[in-house]
Amino acid sequence: MRREFVLPENDVDFLDNSGYKWETITDKGMQWVIIHDYTVASGYHQQTVNIAIKIDTGYPRAQLDMAYFFPPLQRLDGKSINATCPQIIDGISFQRWSRHRTPQNPWREDVDDLSTHVSLICFWFEQEFIKKPNEITT
Repeated sequence: MRREFVLPENDVDFLDNSGYKWETITDKGMQWVIIHDYTVASGYHQQTVNIAIKIDTGYPRAQLDMAYFFPPLQRLDGKSINATCPQIIDGISFQRWSRHRTPQNPWREDVDDLSTHVSLICFWFEQEFIKKPNEITT
């Protein structure tokens, strides 16, 4: 796995201790963390995806935002996932989910980091089915 830039020590500890396969890459001047084979919540065609997270200049003071998935996620019930678009990262077409923190859940410097952002991504997976309930019957 590539390590093209250095993450803060607490992020490296989180990624390593979680057992993730991960890398850091620089693509077209942008820095990305890519977590490989991440297990997705049920309700999607994909069981695992690669997650790309953009590391903006100023991180960890600057917030992490959005998430990018490969392969693109699709719901089992065929409903569309809103606010997505393609984003080429390292020559691969990821699916960008335009999801953001809210005034009720702002970025907290010295508290939030990659681990809390990954937790937020998990929430977004579940929130998708709260906003548009799954109509597949079992």
